[in-house]
Amino acid sequence: MKKNIAVAGTGYVGLTTGTCFADLGNRVTCIDINPDKIAMLERGEVPIYEPGLSEMITRNVKAGRLHFTTDYKTALEEAEYVFICVGTPSGVDGEADLRYVRMAAESIAKTMTHPIIIVNKSTVPVGTGDWVADIVHRSQPKPIPFDVVSCPEFMREGSALYDFMNPDRVVLGSKNKDAAEKVAQIHIPLRTRIIVTDLRTAEMIKYASNAFLATKISFINEIAAICEKMGADVNEVAVGMGYDKRIGPQFLNAGLGYGGSCFPKDVKALEHMALVQGSHPALLRAVMDINRDARRWVIFQLRALLGGQLNHRKIGLLGLAFKPNTDDIRESPALEIARMLQYEGALITGYDPVAMGNASRDNPELRLVESAYELADGADALVVCTEWNEFKQVDFVRIKESMKQPILVDGRNIYEPDMMQELGFIYRAVGRGSTFTNGHEFAHNGN
Repeated sequence: MKKNIAVAGTGYVGLTTGTCFADLGNRVTCIDINPDKIAMLERGEVPIYEPGLSEMITRNVKAGRLHFTTDYKTALEEAEYVFICVGTPSGVDGEADLRYVRMAAESIAKTMTHPIIIVNKSTVPVGTGDWVADIVHRSQPKPIPFDVVSCPEFMREGSALYDFMNPDRVVLGSKNKDAAEKVAQIHIPLRTRIIVTDLRTAEMIKYASNAFLATKISFINEIAAICEKMGADVNEVAVGMGYDKRIGPQFLNAGLGYGGSCFPKDVKALEHMALVQGSHPALLRAVMDINRDARRWVIFQLRALLGGQLNHRKIGLLGLAFKPNTDDIRESPALEIARMLQYEGALITGYDPVAMGNASRDNPELRLVESAYELADGADALVVCTEWNEFKQVDFVRIKESMKQPILVDGRNIYEPDMMQELGFIYRAVGRGSTFTNGHEFAHNGN
C-alpha cells in the first residue's frame, strides 16, 4: 500500500529521498523554507547536479506523485511520515550545527494535526533523536502522539539514485519498535537488509561508517607518501591489498583526500563527540591530519618543479568539484589548493564540466575557462584535481603544445606514468615512486 510522505529539505539528501520514494509509487511532498528553491523546482529546474535526478523529478511530477511547497501545514495534512533531511554543517569546534533540524522539528510540531512518524534522515550527533522528541513535545500547541525514528542515509553524490534504490542496508533506530517497523515497510520494495536497533546505535552506525571510509582514504594516502620515498607504486600496492577479502578494493585510491558534504564534517563531529565524552580520538585526528597533508602535497610538488617560487606562475586546475558527477564543491580539494596557491602569488585558472558556477561564488578571484585546452594555454603547470572521465580523453599532444612548460601534477592518478613521460611531460603522481625516481630532470628557469 502506497503511503503519504513529507520530506523537509530539498538539498541533496532531501530531494533524492523524496524523488525516489515518489518513484516507488508513494505520494510525496517536499518542503523547503527557501521560496526560490521551491519556485525553481516547480518550474522544472533542479538546484543540484545529480545524474538522472532531473529526469526522475519530471517523471514523478507529471504522474502527480511528487509535489513541492514552502508550507508545512499543506505538506503534513495527510502525511503518515515526515523525513527531516536538512543540512547539519560543522560548527566552530567541529560539532554538528543543528539549527535547521531544530527549525524543522518546531515547524512539524506546530503544524501536525494527527499522529505522525518523524524520521531523522540528516546526519546528526548521537542523542539527536531524543533531542528532537523533546523539541516536538515542547512545541506542540496541544499533545498529539508521534514517534521519532533514525534512518541515516548512505548515498554517494554522483550515484545517489542508484544507492537509494540499491542500498547495502537500511538502518532504523527507535524507542518504539512498531514505529521502526512502519518505516521498514516503506523500504521493503528496495529488497535489502533492514537493521532495526535503538536510536543512538542507529545514529552511531552512520558516523562510524563514514569515519571508517575516511580512514581507508587517509590510510592509503599515508602509504602513498611512503611509496614515493621507497620507489614503490601505490596503485599496485592498493590492487594487491584489495584482493584480500578482509580489506577490499573500495576507497583505496590514493590522491588528494576526501571532501564533500559528509566525510569532513562527520569525522570532525565524531571527534568532537568523543572529546566531550572524555575519550581520546587519536585515530580520527590522524585521519584529518593526513587529509590536510594530501592537499599540501600538490604545493610541494609545484614548488620543487618550478624552482621554489610560485609567484606569478600560471597554474591550471583540472576539476573543481570534490568528486566527479557532481557540482558539489564543499570541502573540495581543488578549491583548497587554489587558495593555497593564490596565497603564494600564483595565477590560478580552473575548469570543471559542471561545478564552475559554484566555484566562482566560492572563490571570485579564480579565473575560469571553458575547456581543458583553454586551461593549458600558456600554463606553467596543470594539476588534476577531479577524476572526470573527460580528462582521460584529452589530446595530450595538443595540451603539451599549448603549455609554457609541460608540467603535469596528477592528484588523482588517472594517467599512466610511462605514457605521460613518453609524451614529454614532467609528470608527478601520488605515491607512484617511478615518477620521482625515473622522471626527467627539469630546468627551473622555464626556458
